[in-house]
Amino acid sequence: MKNVITLATAIAIPAATVAVADDKSDWEDVELDFPKPMFVGTPVAAKRPNLDKSKTPRKTFKAPAGTENLALDMEVTSSDDAPIIGDLDMIADGDKDGADGSYTELGPGKQWVQIDLEEEATIYGIVVWHFHKNARAYDDVVAQVSNDPEFKEGVETVFNNDHDNSSGFGAGKDLAWVETNHGRILDVDAKKGRYVRLWSNGNTANEMNHYVEIEVYGKR
Repeated sequence: MKNVITLATAIAIPAATVAVADDKSDWEDVELDFPKPMFVGTPVAAKRPNLDKSKTPRKTFKAPAGTENLALDMEVTSSDDAPIIGDLDMIADGDKDGADGSYTELGPGKQWVQIDLEEEATIYGIVVWHFHKNARAYDDVVAQVSNDPEFKEGVETVFNNDHDNSSGFGAGKDLAWVETNHGRILDVDAKKGRYVRLWSNGNTANEMNHYVEIEVYGKR
């Protein structure tokens, strides 16, 4: 009987630990700062089979107190190290305006950008603004977190709207969206990592890839 009690106790301890870790009752709204809208009137929706057709964009997400944007002024690298327009450091400079001179354009096809948070952090949300001066949706958006700068080991995919697996990360169930000044909140749910990488593969207007700003909300 003593052995049975010991085994039950051993099983109960990790279960209790998981319950505490999953407790989000004290998480609070993270307020985001949005740039002004860049187009007037009703945008023409881009056509994609997995397009989010909701009319009301999310403006907040939940995270523990003290969560902040860790990406601001951090180093940005990319699969395209010579952008056609703009510079990579503009992607994490705090300027979310969609006007000319405020965005970075990468080459056509499948491309990624990566932010180095300088040390491992617990990440609760990523907010991305692609080009939002006119209505378009970006294809095969995938967001990943890792402690490996080459993203070969320990990779967590936290968002994937590549519905047909054309980029090779598996078919994603997340929705594509029409770009606006509200960007897009990607929930991360307390994943740990030093590096954040976002992929895209052109958009409904052309084959190019654009970023205005990426924010990574977490705690070190």
